[in-house]
Amino acid sequence: MMTPDTANAASAAPVLNETARAKVNLTLRVLGRRTDGFHDLESVVAFADCSDRLTLTRGADLALATSGPRAQECGETADNLVLKAARLLGERVANLTAGAFLLDKHLPVAAGIGGGSADAAAALRLLATANGIGIDDPRLIEAARLTGADVPVCVRSEACVMTGVGESLQPLSLPVMPAVLVNPRVPVATKDVFAALGLRSGELHVGVSDMIEAIVWPDAGAPAGDWLRMLADGTNDLEAPAIRIQPVIGEVLAALRATGAKLSRMSGSGATCFAIFGSDAAAREAAQAIERDHPQWWVHAGTLS
Repeated sequence: MMTPDTANAASAAPVLNETARAKVNLTLRVLGRRTDGFHDLESVVAFADCSDRLTLTRGADLALATSGPRAQECGETADNLVLKAARLLGERVANLTAGAFLLDKHLPVAAGIGGGSADAAAALRLLATANGIGIDDPRLIEAARLTGADVPVCVRSEACVMTGVGESLQPLSLPVMPAVLVNPRVPVATKDVFAALGLRSGELHVGVSDMIEAIVWPDAGAPAGDWLRMLADGTNDLEAPAIRIQPVIGEVLAALRATGAKLSRMSGSGATCFAIFGSDAAAREAAQAIERDHPQWWVHAGTLS
């Protein structure tokens, strides 16, 4: 993927670094199942301050190695979305400079927080930097879309409303909100959750056929309370089918709600759930209580924005 003329220069180039922040679906509505099998969604997406880390050492051969506490959960390297995204971009950008990726894996996998998608998005940002390509480049956007539905929003890694099958993004001025993320360390396959939702091809989801006007979200600078009131009116349509598949998700939600959180909900297709608090101290206290009662769960206290 690299021309001989640039090989020596690239080998001397510095290592490039990116963070792959966890994606959190504050709301998620399934509007219906399309005839092509994909589902139309509407989701308010935020990003957490926990992440994987990805580096790129430019070179002639595309490669990926993994490290970190969850490296063993990544599965076969050949199937990793980092390599898929890089190959898709290489098919669209002539003489793409690539190289060796190193993924420092911290986020749980198959967890509803877009860990793999965030990794792939970080790879695309690294390749964009290495090749002087903007993240708005149509070739990069197409590669992101073909890699996975959550990859385009993770390329931006900023709060937005995501619609369609993930390709339409409307930025939001979401305030920084103290939060706790909890995953019971039980993987949940997205395809299984959508199957449990049970929509037939071309079927609209119950209760959304009357959605005509788009929701008007608070303006920039609006207090967190305004956002919380609007988010509380939302839902995650995948929460109920995910709980049927993995009842422990219900236990996670109960544990979060027992802390006095202002809002708690499942993210994506699960099993990670989040709770929003009024202060950093309240979030830390809640996380400590949950870690004490459930030491086997993954718990992160931080912020969403």
